[in-house]
Amino acid sequence: MEPVIKCEHLTHYYGKHKIYEDLNFEVAPGKIVGLLGKNGTGKTTTINILMGYLKPKSGACYVFGEPANSVSPATRARVALLLEGHVQHDYMTITQIEKFYSAFYPKWDKDAYYGLMEKLKVAPGQLISRMSNGQRSQVALGLILAQNADLLVLDDFSLGLDPGYRRLFCEYLRDYAKAQGKTVFLTSHIIQDLEKLVDEVIIMDYGSILVKEEAPSLMARYPGMSLEDIFIELTGKY
Repeated sequence: MEPVIKCEHLTHYYGKHKIYEDLNFEVAPGKIVGLLGKNGTGKTTTINILMGYLKPKSGACYVFGEPANSVSPATRARVALLLEGHVQHDYMTITQIEKFYSAFYPKWDKDAYYGLMEKLKVAPGQLISRMSNGQRSQVALGLILAQNADLLVLDDFSLGLDPGYRRLFCEYLRDYAKAQGKTVFLTSHIIQDLEKLVDEVIIMDYGSILVKEEAPSLMARYPGMSLEDIFIELTGKY
């Protein structure tokens, strides 16, 4: 099957500072893949290249077989993106913001949104402005899921979430993605949350990919260690 994401020989610099050189990886359909790395290793840069917002110095990315910097509108509609963001229009209620966003997405799946809101135990009439930061972040994530895209790209999705909300969302995301056959490509600074979420792990260090491996296989190679322990072992201490 054709990969949903394919990056070939990516090289990028900011000025004279090399981010990475000759980066290669693929993401298969229906997989949840976590891109891990320390700050400054190029995770968000990779997502910006993938979404066509940034042109690499050399190499190319493809999304559903199309060049990332010139995807068709139909292909762009198959991708939902969260870039370290929070929900806008916080003067609205849970119900009002869902109706507002639904007008922009023909494949809108309100059940995905309200399913997450039900887990949060928030009332439909609750004002977003009166919610905690963690709850607001979950509303933003719910709106991403409801777009019913084939590919979900989540950059640092756990930003602003406390441990309880992170665990809740990880469980919900995995169940949703597997049930709906979605592909998920995500980054997070909270590595322990990904252990039961991702199917495959890509670990980046400065300039290159250290590991690209199925998560169960990687864990089996380091018996008794958590994913976070493995990450530290491979990249050195923070």
